Amino acid sequence: MTDGQQSLASSKPANAPMADMSRVRLSGIKVLVIDDGRTIRRSAEIMLMQAGCEVEFADDGFDALGKISLYRPDLIFADVLMPRLDGYQTCALIKRCGAHKHIPVIMLTSKDNLFDRARGHAVGANQYLTKPFAKETLLHTIEAHVRGRQAVSQVLHS
Repeated sequence: MTDGQQSLASSKPANAPMADMSRVRLSGIKVLVIDDGRTIRRSAEIMLMQAGCEVEFADDGFDALGKISLYRPDLIFADVLMPRLDGYQTCALIKRCGAHKHIPVIMLTSKDNLFDRARGHAVGANQYLTKPFAKETLLHTIEAHVRGRQAVSQVLHS
């Protein structure tokens, strides 16, 4: 997350109703969730759909790479530990592809240490969320990236 995104994300009043504000802003946002765990996929589906997001799922990195071109997500959440192609490898491949490198990739993992965060950053991950995550954290993360994208769009169209 850039400094500008952090300052935008942190400027929201603590008592603001997150779900209502996020629902309006997140309506129609396409999110791809790459995770081999049913519990995380189901939790993410409920949280994201309640916020108005369109949600697509992939069981692993290979499945995700096939779906990215078809689905064209605005944001990708990728589990770090998956069979066949892990989250780091998947993120690296996404970021190497000219057509997809602009898509924010948020790594999801239960491993919260400096080495893993550095490895995620090295392959191009935009952010790192530790599982389990709260609904507010998930929606706040998406909202920050949407705001960042809108700010860039305004600058380019000015």
